[in-house]
Amino acid sequence: VGPNGRILIRGEHGHGIIDELAPAEGEPVIDKPGKGAFYRTELGTVLSEAGITSLVVTGVTTEVCVHTTVREANDRGYECLVLSDCVGSYFPEFQDAGLAMISAQGGIFGWVAPSSAYIAAISVLTAPAR
Repeated sequence: VGPNGRILIRGEHGHGIIDELAPAEGEPVIDKPGKGAFYRTELGTVLSEAGITSLVVTGVTTEVCVHTTVREANDRGYECLVLSDCVGSYFPEFQDAGLAMISAQGGIFGWVAPSSAYIAAISVLTAPAR
């Protein structure tokens, strides 16, 4: 048990969701017992039932949990966009290398962009007609 409690056990202090990111009523919550979000979870089923084929990935740590999730998603046929300023690492060199590996060779595992570019792109899609 670490200083924040048991981090992969629902109900433990280290597992909690911060208030600012609390799920909306009826929104699914996926308990992730490993490094990747697909490992021993219902995430694949939830996404498939909703017809989702593209993912926007955020989180920590870039070189471990984010990387594992993106690789798992890519193997399952999902298109992934990692928001570079919405992921993080303890080590700047791991952050840089992790993001470079995802987008290498024209997006071998996915694409990387800053959140400002993503927000600008979806704002066009959600803007009221003029």
